[in-house]
Amino acid sequence: MSAPTTSNRTLVIALLANLGIAVSKFVAAALTGSSAMLTEGIHSVVDSTNQLLLMWGRRQSRKPPDKRHPLGYGRELYFWSFVVAVLVFALGAGVSVYEGIIHLGRPEKEMSPLVAYIVLGVAFLLEGWSTLEAFQEFSAAKGKLGWFEAIRRSKDPPSFIVLLENGAAMAGIVVAALGVFLAHYTGKSYYDGGASIVIGIILGLTALLLAYESKGLLIGEAADPDLVKAMRKLACSKKGVVGVGHVLTVHSSPEIITAMINVDFDDSISAADVERIVCEIEAETAQRWPTVRRLFIRPMQGAADEMKTLGASPQVAPL
Repeated sequence: MSAPTTSNRTLVIALLANLGIAVSKFVAAALTGSSAMLTEGIHSVVDSTNQLLLMWGRRQSRKPPDKRHPLGYGRELYFWSFVVAVLVFALGAGVSVYEGIIHLGRPEKEMSPLVAYIVLGVAFLLEGWSTLEAFQEFSAAKGKLGWFEAIRRSKDPPSFIVLLENGAAMAGIVVAALGVFLAHYTGKSYYDGGASIVIGIILGLTALLLAYESKGLLIGEAADPDLVKAMRKLACSKKGVVGVGHVLTVHSSPEIITAMINVDFDDSISAADVERIVCEIEAETAQRWPTVRRLFIRPMQGAADEMKTLGASPQVAPL
């Protein structure tokens, strides 16, 4: 497994869940007059835009290449994923911490705990629905890899953004419920403000992880090492190839890989034989790995020797 992917169905479910949570918070704000609950409703609306941005990024990434973008628009998905991470940090973590500090200094009129528990219960159920969908899809895609390793190796940001964002949201709901309970039980409203700060910290750590992974993809990450090894083996298997050096790969999107292979051909074969071998490698690569959309084969004398500079064993094919 190299790239767990998520379907638009998961994004739509996350969008509907966040909109449902926003409605419940707006209703609670209208019933209680709580400015904090009104702000939380706005936060949920902002969270809904995250799913819209991810769906937009996925749509744009599938646009065909043109004159201005000959390698396509695949990295649009990675750009918008990074924007989502920034929004989670700024509008999620930042505002939550700010609200918590404000509530510690100026405690708000206590709202009905029953209304708070109902809203939090609805939010937990909706977030749970969305999180379960994302969990099942990611779990099926990751195979035998561990969770952290699967996230690190994934080339499809929505697959882990929805999962981590929803997981953080559910943890935040539990913290919020604990804050409401302690505030009502002790009569000290600063527990509510403290809970908001803890939620902000949870969202901040999640946003940093999302930003780190999205940044790596935006800059350009190599394909799965097993794929690279298999492509080198394929090139080496061709009669007339005496050595294979670097196999450079980069993901433009989850479904688009561009690759370049340095190949040392037998000096005794003709140019026509070289062209035939190149065509064979390209055809077999396209058949075995459809995600490798572009393959450039560079004839290079002594190509296998360049692997020695990396401390790797040179790949040499028998004549």
